[in-house]
Amino acid sequence: MAPVTSLAGKRVLLIITGGIAAYKALELIRLLRQSDCAVRAVITAAGMKFVTPLSVQALCEDRVYTDMFSLTDESEMGHIQLSRSADLIVVVPASADIVAKMAAGIADDLATTLLLATDKPVLVAPAMNVRMWQHPSTVSNMDTIIRRGIIGVPPDEGPMACGEFGPGRLAAPERILGAIDRILKAGQDLVGRRAIVTSGPTHETIDPVRYLANRSSGRQGHAIAAALAAHGAKVTLISGPVSLADPQGVTTTHVESAEEMRDAVQAALPADVAVFCAAVADWRVKPSKTKIKKSAVSPTLTFIENPDILLEVAHAEKNRPNLVIGFAAETELLAEHAAAKRVRKGCDWLLANDVAPGSDTMGGSENEILLLTEEGSEMWPRTTKEAIAERLVERIVRFFIRRACS
Repeated sequence: MAPVTSLAGKRVLLIITGGIAAYKALELIRLLRQSDCAVRAVITAAGMKFVTPLSVQALCEDRVYTDMFSLTDESEMGHIQLSRSADLIVVVPASADIVAKMAAGIADDLATTLLLATDKPVLVAPAMNVRMWQHPSTVSNMDTIIRRGIIGVPPDEGPMACGEFGPGRLAAPERILGAIDRILKAGQDLVGRRAIVTSGPTHETIDPVRYLANRSSGRQGHAIAAALAAHGAKVTLISGPVSLADPQGVTTTHVESAEEMRDAVQAALPADVAVFCAAVADWRVKPSKTKIKKSAVSPTLTFIENPDILLEVAHAEKNRPNLVIGFAAETELLAEHAAAKRVRKGCDWLLANDVAPGSDTMGGSENEILLLTEEGSEMWPRTTKEAIAERLVERIVRFFIRRACS
């Protein structure tokens, strides 16, 4: 098979664990080297029962690492440096044992220590007996590591060396190579994807000189739009009134009211992902055609509920994006209110932030996020809104990679 693409300049750290499928790791190395990708390998003690370091080294044309406590290795390539020297770590085959250790955070040999110490993307291609693959412990362990951001290439179904039939066979090396190729396309991992982002406040007219609004600056939504575009997505940003410049490489539609924003979102569909970051006003009033004059009697405003854009898109039967992401601004009971909102709105992910007085989130330059998904929740520490945007887009990239690999 010809290489799917040139991976010249890319580096993969391959971890080979125990299992009869370990011999297929040799074919994966050949395909990677044929694609001009540099490969350095680590073999576990169990892995060496199935393939030899010499055969792996001959194909990698580089050193092979096996011993956590080799003084030579530690002086020349400490395990921390080794864990971060590659663009991607690939575990092939990923045995039930190493998946369990990754889920539990165990570091009792070189391979598991590298996986715990790395700050690089990790891809695992499991291979094991069908009953081991379907055991509740393995199912739970795979769910755990996937939820943490590990990318999985699910096993194939077919006859196994043990004589049984079912899911558990290592995915074909060509399929694993395809997943590696997608991950290593830095800056191009969302090419061909369409994204919609809403940002900023809405202004709901009261009369020709007054309106209802909120304190949203649009900085978070604009940063998300820019980050999506930087990763290759074709982005439509629908922005309420803000003082920010339009992000480069993004198609920006300027709106004022919630109804205008809803119409612009519908016009931008279909899309692969929609991020609803705008602080849309929940209500509007029937506007006066003339300025409401000050008088002894306070004016009465009759509120009308605005369209719920997130709810409409998340529950759409036609043109629903593959990934719908909402935001929740809360002043109290952040986790409880956000969890209820995610279910009520029907969105796939929801990012909640605390906007209580003193938080300086709405209108400020920093944010702290509670991410809620169907699998669970996680807290993102306070940082710049640009860093939050990049972290979110990295999660979006992994979402689509997993879809493509499954």
